Amino acid sequence: MLRLEVEWIWKECPDMEAMSDQALQQVAQYFQALAEPNRLRILNALRGGERNVGELTEICGSSTANVSRHLALLARHGMVTREGRGTAVYYRITDPAIYALCDLVCGNIARQYEQMAVVRQQLGGVPAVE
Repeated sequence: MLRLEVEWIWKECPDMEAMSDQALQQVAQYFQALAEPNRLRILNALRGGERNVGELTEICGSSTANVSRHLALLARHGMVTREGRGTAVYYRITDPAIYALCDLVCGNIARQYEQMAVVRQQLGGVPAVE
């Protein structure tokens, strides 16, 4: 439901300056769902395709309860979809565009680290990372 609301808001108001307070609140909640390292690990683990909770637990090094809790939150925000098959539940990414957003942020952080390393090197500190 939230995903559909965010999609509608984005189609109606692609410019953040034109977004209502309610729309901005929903966007902030979407970003909050991404603001947890375990949830990012789960999303990254799903890049290769669907996985069940047991597989995600093993990949992420977390308990089943912890992974399940994070998956439930990601599902509420429309980032993952679940499908039951017999006794197993499989999860997959709902919209692969989530990776474009994550890659954009990761690339930005990498550039910031590179710039800091160059500045440190120029100041005679730690050598820059290549």
